[in-house]
Amino acid sequence: MEETNITQIIIDTINTILGNLFSSIDNNLYSLLDDITFVSSDILNDKNFENIFGTSTTNGILLIANSLLLGIILYFAIKYLLSHFTYSQIENPHSFLIKLVICGICMNFSYFLLSQFLDLFSNISLAIRSLGEDLFNKNICFSELILNINTNISVDTSSIDIFSLDGLIKGLISFSLLNLVFSYSLRYVLIKVFVLIAPFAILSNSLSSTSWFFKSWFRNLFSLLFIQIIVSIILLILFSIDYSSSNLFSKFIYIGGIYALIKSNSFVREFLGGVSTEISQNVGNFSKFLK
Repeated sequence: MEETNITQIIIDTINTILGNLFSSIDNNLYSLLDDITFVSSDILNDKNFENIFGTSTTNGILLIANSLLLGIILYFAIKYLLSHFTYSQIENPHSFLIKLVICGICMNFSYFLLSQFLDLFSNISLAIRSLGEDLFNKNICFSELILNINTNISVDTSSIDIFSLDGLIKGLISFSLLNLVFSYSLRYVLIKVFVLIAPFAILSNSLSSTSWFFKSWFRNLFSLLFIQIIVSIILLILFSIDYSSSNLFSKFIYIGGIYALIKSNSFVREFLGGVSTEISQNVGNFSKFLK
């Protein structure tokens, strides 16, 4: 009898600790998840970021990029001069100057162009979620998704039983969504990094030998932003399904939906290419690098 009481005390303690953990995750993290997933030009409205990027051609990254533009002109002039002695083939000077002028203008207006580019993806994802709100009378967001999960799985985080099927499913979903927070936080940072190097990427398109950098930069930034459209579609599908708290099928559909959200970056990379934002994969690659 005494061993049974000790076992029950241990189980109750584990359930209490995990219940508090799940409750803390639900209450504190998932409202943040909406902000870091559905990005817009608002992420650029940071005074320190603006100062780093450059508010004019005489400061910040733009100053370095414009200095590099002059260096490219000097490089091409020397290369063009030497081509008369070496008889090597180089790019036509007229086409080079036209591309350089276009790239120079786009580079100096890159902050505005990127703002419009970010808002384009934001508006598309917002339109998809607004469609779901009109159809289902629910906010298509992660906060609402958590409420649906807790309702349909019938989980009371104050008295959760982790050793039951519902408790295991709730634990799996909570830790998966926590992984989602880390993954999308990394994506948020990477978007700002690619925005910051935009002037150099645009300028690299002025030379045929360096245009690969612009193509790689654009593909990576495009794939990072395209993820939020895929996420919006996945959330729309999750909210469109008629769930029942007594239906085991619906609970596993939630798990499948969360897994799809986690793997959305992999789906986009398979279609479009781009950088990985999966935490486990990046940690694994870093470990291999250390070895």
